[in-house]
Amino acid sequence: MTAAQLLPATPQFDAALRVVERLREAGYEAYLAGGCVRDMLLGRAPSDFDVATSATPDVVLGLFERTFAVGACFGVVLVADGDRDGYVTTEVATFRSDGAYSDGRHPDAVRYANSAEEDVKRRDFTINGLMMDPYRCKGPQAGTLRNSVIDFVGGVPDLEAGVIRAIGRAEDRFEEDHLRMLRGVRFAARFGFELEAETKLAMQRLAVRLQAVSRERVRDELTRMLTEGRARRAFELLDETGLLKEVLPEVARMKGVEQPSQYHPEGDVWMHTLGLLGQLEEGCSMTLAWGALLHDVGKPSTIRRAPDRIRFDGHVDVGVAMAAEICRRFRFSNEETRQTLVLVKNHMRFADAERMKASTLKRFFRLDDFEEHLALHKMDCLAGSGNLDHWEFVRERWQAMPEEIVRPKPLITGRELIAAGYVPGAQFKQMLREVEDAQLEGTIATADEALRLVRERFQ
Repeated sequence: MTAAQLLPATPQFDAALRVVERLREAGYEAYLAGGCVRDMLLGRAPSDFDVATSATPDVVLGLFERTFAVGACFGVVLVADGDRDGYVTTEVATFRSDGAYSDGRHPDAVRYANSAEEDVKRRDFTINGLMMDPYRCKGPQAGTLRNSVIDFVGGVPDLEAGVIRAIGRAEDRFEEDHLRMLRGVRFAARFGFELEAETKLAMQRLAVRLQAVSRERVRDELTRMLTEGRARRAFELLDETGLLKEVLPEVARMKGVEQPSQYHPEGDVWMHTLGLLGQLEEGCSMTLAWGALLHDVGKPSTIRRAPDRIRFDGHVDVGVAMAAEICRRFRFSNEETRQTLVLVKNHMRFADAERMKASTLKRFFRLDDFEEHLALHKMDCLAGSGNLDHWEFVRERWQAMPEEIVRPKPLITGRELIAAGYVPGAQFKQMLREVEDAQLEGTIATADEALRLVRERFQ
């Protein structure tokens, strides 16, 4: 972070500047605030820009032509900038000082604050408590970030030191909104920062409070951790703070579950799972990320020490059932649940691919988003023995096989069976399945051959 960093030039930034300018022309204080200031100082491109102001929501609503009072009861208004060809929105929040948080999420009462400093001190972490006056720069440093920053809470030194520190007393901040504990872990992982000692200790003391947070909010934070490119570090911190066993006890139970060393030199199920998380790239799909996290979730419940080696008989089926419960608990969508469970269910099938019949292999390739199955298996191998033979075999066959071979047009349907004199019923499904198997195997290729096969096998 240097004083020479320049202010960004983006439509979102320009729109936020116009909001600040209009508010100031009307006689109110206005600053860029929060994560956008943090990200600019870190050299990252902010996804959006927020404005903090002394103007109350009714004033903001009256000053701008197009507004949305999405959170006016909490002092928040969205201001739209642009035309019918497209516009960007800027979140404008009135300086406020929150009262008590009885529900661990929302303040019981919101009082508008008299100063920017009072507003900042009710925020979560010092690095998120920075404000910026884009018009403050003068002289040779005009237009640079550092001279524009207003820091009431020591956020700049913490950014420079790579520290996540709660503003004020950490336990007070986490009692106000319990989800802040997960957010702190996510920020530490995302930026490669450390948790400040008292902040980390407060997380350990209050971890159980996460039980009161809505499952949807927890799910969203965990998904961000899994898909921001630093999933391994995030879950290591979840474990260190005691938060993991509160939000995902099934994953916490992976620790200490031994695996056969010839296949898993990396260690227990927990270390193996961390190995997969460490390979998740920023922006990966949430289903691949959750599939990687949960692919071996059934192992702790199925471990058996046989005379020859450690076994996990049935761990896939048990894991699918456990993953289904986790998806239900976190209220995944039907499609998110389906794909996550299919990934868990099929992650061991690659080992059988070379022995599969052609029809079975082609049906394997028909799984939706088969690229995710390949990606999960590769991560699984690299986090263990490192042997990619099964992955290479499947990938080569999949890439070489045209879609029309994997999903050929059916030779016959129920209509042809009825025309041939068969009575519709449950047996139709079996008939058509056997015809399709033979077609996929390459033993039949015409409708006449399909009907002949049906006549031979079904009287």
